[in-house]
Amino acid sequence: MRWALVKVCLAVTAMVVIAFAVPLGLVIKEMARDRAFSDAERQAATIGPTLSITTDRAELETAVLTTEPGGEGRMAVHVPASEESDSRPVEIGTRRATRKDVETVRTSGRASISEVTGGSALLQPTALGSGGIAVVEVFVPEGEESNGVATAWLMLAGVGIALIVGSVAVADRLGVRMVKPAQRLAGAAHDLGEGRLGTRVREEGPTELRSAVAFNSMADQVVQLLANERELAADLSHRLRTPLTVLRLNAASLGEGPAAEQTRTAVEQLEHEVDTIIRTAREQRPQTQGLNSGPGAGCDASEVIRERMDFWSALAEDEGREVRLAGVDRTVRIPVARPELVAALDALLGNVFRHTPEGTAFAVDVHHSGDAVIVLVSDAGGGIADPKAALARGGSGGGGARASVGSTGLGLDIVRRVAESTGGDVRIGRSVLGGTEVRIWIWLDGRGPGQGGRRRRVGRQRRRLRSAVRS
Repeated sequence: MRWALVKVCLAVTAMVVIAFAVPLGLVIKEMARDRAFSDAERQAATIGPTLSITTDRAELETAVLTTEPGGEGRMAVHVPASEESDSRPVEIGTRRATRKDVETVRTSGRASISEVTGGSALLQPTALGSGGIAVVEVFVPEGEESNGVATAWLMLAGVGIALIVGSVAVADRLGVRMVKPAQRLAGAAHDLGEGRLGTRVREEGPTELRSAVAFNSMADQVVQLLANERELAADLSHRLRTPLTVLRLNAASLGEGPAAEQTRTAVEQLEHEVDTIIRTAREQRPQTQGLNSGPGAGCDASEVIRERMDFWSALAEDEGREVRLAGVDRTVRIPVARPELVAALDALLGNVFRHTPEGTAFAVDVHHSGDAVIVLVSDAGGGIADPKAALARGGSGGGGARASVGSTGLGLDIVRRVAESTGGDVRIGRSVLGGTEVRIWIWLDGRGPGQGGRRRRVGRQRRRLRSAVRS
C-alpha cells in the first residue's frame, strides 16, 4: 500500500510537471526569439531618419556604424536606384538575405524575417526622402534568438525534479503514517488469533485508521469472556465438591462389602474428575482484574450464611461436630453477588470437613460496622502450618496440617477474589477454638481503605472489630 501510494503520487506529480513545464519552456523560447527581433526592429528604426534626409553612401555608412549591429557587421542598407535623379543603387554592409526577399519587402512595404545561414535576417522597409523604399537588413544570430532559454529550461527542470522528489518524500511519509497503524493492527489481530491475549495496539495514526480503541476494547472483551468462562467452569466444578464431600463421608459409613466399595471408588473417581476440570480451568485462566459482579450486585450476608449453615449442620450432626453461629440476627447487605458468597462459604466449610477429623468443632461469626463486614470461619483442628503459602494464589491446599491429596487450591482463591472485589482481603490465623481462623474483610463501599484520615479511621475500625471478635 505504501509503495502503491508513492507510485501514484510520482505519476501524478510527473504528469503535472510535464503539463506545465513543456508549454512554459516553449513559451520562454518564443519570448526570447520575439525579444531578439524586437531589438533588431528598434536598431533598424534608428537608420530611418538618416534615410529620409539623404542617400549619400558616406553619411549612411557613418549612421550604420553608430548602431550596435552595424558596429558588429550585422546591419546592411539596400537603397534602390532613382530614375528621377539618375542615381545608382547603394549597398552598405554585408547582405545575407536573397535579392528576391529584399525586393519582395520593398514591393510589399511590410517587414519580414528570412532564414539565412547562421541565423535569421530582419528586413525592414524604410521610406526615402525621394519617395523610394529602402530596405534595412539586420542579422540576428541563432545564439541571440535563444539567449537565456537554456538557463530557463534548466531552472524549470530543477523545479520539476524538486517537486517530484518532494512529492515522493511527502507521499512516503504519508504512506508510512497510514500503513504503519494498519500493519500494527493486522499484527495485533494475528497475535490475538494465536492466543497472545495481552496484545494491544497504540492509538496513533490518521483519524480514519484509529482502530486501536475498538481493537483494544474487543481484546479486553475477549479476555474478559474467556476469564469469565473459565472462572465459571472452575467455580461450578468446585461447587460440586460440597455434595461430593457429603457423598464421600456417607460412603465411608457404609461399612464393608462390594456395593460399599464400588460406591467409594465411584466417589473417588468423581472427585478426581472434578479436580481435573478445576485444574485445567485454572491453568488456562488468563489474568483478570479481580471479580466483576456487575453494578447493583449484592446480597444479604446474614441470610446466605444462615442458609449454608443449615445445609452443613446436617452433615456436622452426623459427624458429631459442634457448630456455633453468631452475628446473623440482622440484615447485612454486602456488595457481593449471592452465588459468589455461597461459593466462598462452601469452599471454607468444605475445607473444614475435608481437612479436620470427625468431631472437630467449627464456628462462623459475622461482625458488622459502618464500613466493613468481617466473616470469620474457625475450627478446632490442627491449624495451617504456613498461612502465607496457603494464601498464595493456588496455594489454599498446599501445605501444613490442612494439606490434602487431590486438593486444587481453588478454595481460598475463590474466597480471596470475593473479598478483593470489594477492596477487602483474606487473613489466616489461629482461632480461639485452637485451630485455623479464616477472616474475610468485605468493604461495603467496594473501594477498600483509602489514604490519610480514611486509613486512620479504618485502622480504628479494625481494632474495634478485633476487640469484638476476641470477646
